[in-house]
Amino acid sequence: MRPVWKGSLSFGLVSIPVSLITAEKSTQIKFRLIDSKDSSRIRYERVNEETGEEVPWDRIVKGFEYADGNYLLLSDEDFEKVKPEANKSIDIEQFIDGEELDPMFLDKPYYLQAQKGGEKPYVLLREVLQEANKMAIARIVIRTKEHLCAIYAHKEALVLNLIRFANEVRAADELQYPESAKITKKEKDLALQLIESMTEPWEPGEYKNEYSEALMKWIEEKIETGEDPEPETEEEKPDSKVVDIMDLLRQSIDKESDEKPKKRKKA
Repeated sequence: MRPVWKGSLSFGLVSIPVSLITAEKSTQIKFRLIDSKDSSRIRYERVNEETGEEVPWDRIVKGFEYADGNYLLLSDEDFEKVKPEANKSIDIEQFIDGEELDPMFLDKPYYLQAQKGGEKPYVLLREVLQEANKMAIARIVIRTKEHLCAIYAHKEALVLNLIRFANEVRAADELQYPESAKITKKEKDLALQLIESMTEPWEPGEYKNEYSEALMKWIEEKIETGEDPEPETEEEKPDSKVVDIMDLLRQSIDKESDEKPKKRKKA
């Protein structure tokens, strides 16, 4: 796998040569944009707005407009000149307790891979983070943008997860929520009973993208038959606005009890 970044991870005077490998794996079905008139592919072109000519990638640079129509042109090398050490180093600024980071701030995970000569400090950091149940907070510059990140141990790996700055997360009090509702003890007890009956150990491998699978199956059937396959109909769910919530909870508990012995499909 091709690294998206190479440099060093530093805490105190300890420096670990590492590379950054994306931990995400896309399973989305890819589509082309097609002209419905003649089934020809639609292509995007990089066109010079003055000459109308297509511009090759090697001539394209970023530009900052400092006055109307006037641009300061910047190359990739220019961005590295701004703060050279930031482009090649992840400096840990502090450590926090493992449960302290609000999941709202988590953005995108990467694996940190040790480079030659970095094996021992890599293992050292991984093991002390695991034993102390801590995570590190640091900064990293990827493709001209600075990110805040959290570094933590996950099995045999160190994971770097980009996290959002505080001003990038909308405050909850900006939205409107129901302040209160009359909840009876019986309703709460039944809701807790339902939650308890649906509580199982977390097994991420049991979950799959069922919509993508159904879409691929539909596409394959349409290619084979030339006709639209019949859609699979699901059991209609009751409207909680018009049905008594106690009755809905009881029905849910009964349904969950019936399905418990079976291995449920995961969405």
